[in-house]
Amino acid sequence: MKRTEPKSVGELLDQLFKSPNIAAKIAEGALPDTWRQVVGPMVAEQTRQVRLVKGTLYVHVTSAVIRTELMMQRDALARAINQKSGVNLVNQVVVQ
Repeated sequence: MKRTEPKSVGELLDQLFKSPNIAAKIAEGALPDTWRQVVGPMVAEQTRQVRLVKGTLYVHVTSAVIRTELMMQRDALARAINQKSGVNLVNQVVVQ
């Protein structure tokens, strides 16, 4: 067995959280907060549900005006969420 230099618990946790699978799960858990940061508090107040299914983000919005605006910005929203979360989490956005 190869001996390596000892590592601190913090270094080991950093390595664990940066692994692709773990980072994606953490980003998925933080998705409601990321959504609020991307769209702002006014739109977030009109949002009733944010869920991710196989790369598709489903967002339920109560206001028809906001829904229409978000539908026109779907690609930009997906890019912004992925950039903010640091992982390629959202492939497309469906606004309902």
